[in-house]
Amino acid sequence: MLTRKTREIKAKVSYYVIEAAHSRSSSAVCCVSSSLLRRLEACFASACSANKEQACSRRGNMCWWLTRHLTARRLTVVRGVEAHHTGLPAASTSILPARHSSTEAGPLSGVRIVDLTRILAGPFATMVLSDMGAEVIKVERPGSGDDTRTWGPPFLGTESCYFLSVNRNKKSVAVDLKQPDGVQVIQDLVRCSDVLVENFVPGALDRLGLGYSDLQTLAPHLIYCSISGYGTSGPYKSRPGYDVMAASFGGLVGVTGAGDGEPCKVGVAMTDLATGLYAHGAIMAALLERQKTDRGQKIDCNLLSTQVSCMVNLASNYLNGGREACRWGTAHESIVPYQAFPTADGHITIAAGSNDQFSALCRVLGLPKLQTDERYSTNAQRVEHRESLLATLTAAFRKHSTEEWLAVLEGCPFPYAPINSLSQVFSDPQVVHSGLVEEVQHPGVGTVKQVGPAVTFSASQNKVRAAPPLLGQHTYQVLTEVLGYTHHQVEELRRQGVVN
Repeated sequence: MLTRKTREIKAKVSYYVIEAAHSRSSSAVCCVSSSLLRRLEACFASACSANKEQACSRRGNMCWWLTRHLTARRLTVVRGVEAHHTGLPAASTSILPARHSSTEAGPLSGVRIVDLTRILAGPFATMVLSDMGAEVIKVERPGSGDDTRTWGPPFLGTESCYFLSVNRNKKSVAVDLKQPDGVQVIQDLVRCSDVLVENFVPGALDRLGLGYSDLQTLAPHLIYCSISGYGTSGPYKSRPGYDVMAASFGGLVGVTGAGDGEPCKVGVAMTDLATGLYAHGAIMAALLERQKTDRGQKIDCNLLSTQVSCMVNLASNYLNGGREACRWGTAHESIVPYQAFPTADGHITIAAGSNDQFSALCRVLGLPKLQTDERYSTNAQRVEHRESLLATLTAAFRKHSTEEWLAVLEGCPFPYAPINSLSQVFSDPQVVHSGLVEEVQHPGVGTVKQVGPAVTFSASQNKVRAAPPLLGQHTYQVLTEVLGYTHHQVEELRRQGVVN
């Protein structure tokens, strides 16, 4: 609930904003004058005089609200704060005409994210958000950067293909967080940003003065998303967490692999990726809630909780049916047939989830007797007599090549698919039709191919926007254009090894 005093101050700010907007010509860029900022400062001061302990919080929140107010009036704010500033925009803050439509800019245009994550879960989440138009400032260690910059081979020139896969569209800023001035850079960034995402071991950023409680005071509007291995509390909170560890703890590795073989990890880091998607969705929800409350909040995501939640039906089977899960290879515990079958030259995956689909499969295979066999009359019966049915189907599929079976199965009412290599994936006509491979120009290695977003919008753009950055490629740009640092300030920070 807004207080009467706050409403009065916002009304004054609205007046000054409109005054500034009306004072500019249609073609010129209008800069907020120093006098206007002094008048805004007086508004903030009057709000804070009664309770000095809330001064920094209120000033930061009003600064953020001013930005949103300008944006709502179809203006785009190029925000900046002077080093060690208390939260007001710098006197050089610009007001630029906004785009008339978000079609090209994306549904998240105007959202700024400070990305302190590395490896996969966090970078994947922020990449998804950046495809939708969010501005992502990736903060990296000077000299080495994100761990995945060295993960290879393969490399494309000097760049790791792993790093290239999840860091497009981002601006790289190299900042040493172990130095007080480096911490100050991040604090200045969060004052004029909407979201911070981090995946440090719980407690590490608190010791640097960059924990949620520290930044909430500086920027009450900030949405602070933490991604960890096991959560911020509990017996495992201090453990480092990688995908395969959480997949092992959370049951996925135990149910993956052939029934008579060893447990296997999934071919890609699905626990990391699912955590990134959970984080992305939570950030979107927090942005929506902030529209109602004008305040940010803290989000906690962790790999283990994600993995346990993703056990879905297997978890329910155990919790409600008392049944332990086991490994089934490509098969399904509760549906038969639902698995891969060997062909003359490869494999094909078949699923018949209903009696009608099973009947259609029997007809196309030339096995009409299976339709009238009481052992296979229902799915429950087929599950019970799994071994005999699969032996018959396996013998049938071995008679022809995968390509021949695909031709025979075309138009059938049950799902089927070849098991493809990556070369087959990217030459598949549906993948080609969907335009999932896009190209961008990288400043160091030339053309980089990217797997584009999986989701499309009817009225806005979700797309690859820029190549993954070189380490520290945008340090100078962000510090001068976003934070309003002078050339001299940036060079001094470089000399001290704070930025690079």
